[in-house]
Amino acid sequence: MNRRDSLKAIGLGTLSATALLTACKPNNEKLAEENTNKGAASDNEDSRLPNEIERDKKLNEEKFFNAHEMATITVLGDIIIPKDDRSGSASDAKVPDFIEFTAKDQAEYKTPLRGGLRWLDLQCLNRYGKTFVDCTSAQQIEMVTEIAYPKKAKPEMQQGVAFFNTMRDLTACGFFTSKIGIQDIGYMGNVPNKWTGVPPEILKQYGMEDMA
Repeated sequence: MNRRDSLKAIGLGTLSATALLTACKPNNEKLAEENTNKGAASDNEDSRLPNEIERDKKLNEEKFFNAHEMATITVLGDIIIPKDDRSGSASDAKVPDFIEFTAKDQAEYKTPLRGGLRWLDLQCLNRYGKTFVDCTSAQQIEMVTEIAYPKKAKPEMQQGVAFFNTMRDLTACGFFTSKIGIQDIGYMGNVPNKWTGVPPEILKQYGMEDMA
């Protein structure tokens, strides 16, 4: 699965950069920026309240997912948004850190994510005798294909579908609000313009070419 196929599967192929960036929750947009610069002072730290800074510091120091769960999140994220010749993968954009922070910041994600990771491992143990991260790449893709397309998924896969939908949304949000992701979609924001005067063809149209 290459990046363009991944974007089609996520449903982002026709979204504008502005629509994509505003699709994420405000909290998550801020978290993505912080995770991209983890360990460094925020550029707008002076504009934030002391309790906000202290809360984020405390959350960064906490751990929710264990090492195995983080490894699984990393593999899944890189399947959803792999590295290509245009830019880095989800893990290159520190999406696993973003998802870890989001789970701590918004407690409603904790049970669905942890439960989904366990569900995924149980499915792989039953099929392949190994947890998801220990499966071959082909086995991992085979398993993901079972839950990545809701309309095609079997009824018994619905728990996995719900989990993968959440993972896909968080991965896309984390990636496309990171520096790597913003560069990937070519979003430039507000840039200064240079005025070079009225175009010659417009002046000619109104008989004002002598004013050029």
